[in-house]
Amino acid sequence: MADDKAKITVIPNGPLQVDCGEVELVKPDGTSQTKKGKLFFCRCGHSKTKPFCDGSHTAEGFKG
Repeated sequence: MADDKAKITVIPNGPLQVDCGEVELVKPDGTSQTKKGKLFFCRCGHSKTKPFCDGSHTAEGFKG
């Protein structure tokens, strides 16, 4: 990305797409990891790789 602003796109019937420079993700246990680039966050609640999308929304028929 050309600047430090993150762009969040709601994909119809799918995940949140986050385009960003660098972001720190802090997990419930307090550990963290740094990610950058294009990230896809689950909205359907069925992903086995939460908070990231694993495509489960398709099989579950998620609408949102």
